[in-house]
Order: sequence, then C-alpha cells, then structure tokens
Amino acid sequence: MTTPTALDPRQAHSRLQELTVIDVRTPGEYAGGHIPGALNIPLDQLDRALPDIRTAAHRGEVLVVCASGARSENACRKLADAGIHTATLAGGTGAWAAQGHDLHRPEGSKKATWGMERQVRLTAGSVVLLGLALGELVHPALRLLSAGIAGGLVFSAVTNTCGMAAMLAKLPYNRPRKADLDATLARLRAN
Repeated sequence: MTTPTALDPRQAHSRLQELTVIDVRTPGEYAGGHIPGALNIPLDQLDRALPDIRTAAHRGEVLVVCASGARSENACRKLADAGIHTATLAGGTGAWAAQGHDLHRPEGSKKATWGMERQVRLTAGSVVLLGLALGELVHPALRLLSAGIAGGLVFSAVTNTCGMAAMLAKLPYNRPRKADLDATLARLRAN
C-alpha cells in the first residue's frame, strides 16, 4: 500500500495557484468552509470523476483535502490504485484554518451541515445511550447494541475507515445533487 505524499498547510498555501484542489468531504461540509478554489468531489463519487482527475493530474499536481486528513489519505490511496499520483493536505481543512488561512464560504449558502466526524459522534453516542436505556428498561440483552457500536469504533480506529460515516454519507443532505457534481466535473476539465 502506498503512503500518500502530504503537504502541510503552509506548503499548500504557498503553492495554491499551481494546485488542483479536490475536497472529498460531503457537500454540506464543503459549504461550511473550504480552501479557496477547491472542487467538491465527495469521496464516494471519486470513481465517477477518475477520468477527469487523471487528466488534471497530467496537467499539474492534485491536492486532495478533507476535514482532518483521514478521508483524503483514503482518496489518495484509491487514486494511486488507479495510477493517479496525488498529495493530501496534512491535518485537512482544520489544520489549514488553524494556521490562519482563509476558508471560502459561498455567499447565500444554506446553513452548513455538521462535519462527518461530528455526525458520527452524535449517531454513535445516541445508539450507545439507546442500547443502555433499552437494556435497562426492556431486556438486558439489548445492551449488546452498545457493545456493537463500541466494537465498530475500535475497528474504525484500527483500520482508519468508518462504516458509520459511509452510511451517513448516503443521507440526502450529505449527497451532491447530480447537477452540482456535473458542474464541478466541468470546472475540473476546464482548469
């Protein structure tokens, strides 16, 4: 397995004009603030965008970003498997903003969706509490629901993947509209 090249936010900021930046977060997260000029291609839509990303990579370096760097590393590995060399932003948009770099927020955009990590924490915590409550009020075996979530969180940490995030990404507010993705791919072709 290839380890993706990583640029720290300072390096990426100084080279921003020469990079094609692809943000693999959900559309709601992207609307909440993204690197200026970044194109939103959610992680689960990368396969559809492969030909256009490959063309962009032939023109110049492609930087893949997400909130913390985990999803972008996964995207870089997936792109590497398809023969496309990319770099990831170390620490993601969180590190970018922490170093004082601006995040672009479209004017008139609707209220931003919570970040995927926050959505996962809310869902996991809610299911754990539900399992504990049902185990106390209905039947003790229902506490296994909480144990299942705990096991999933451990597996997620060990493998650096998250099945719950993959499921939450399929919710309507986390999905790109076809027209939005088509427009993004057209912009990628035009860069």
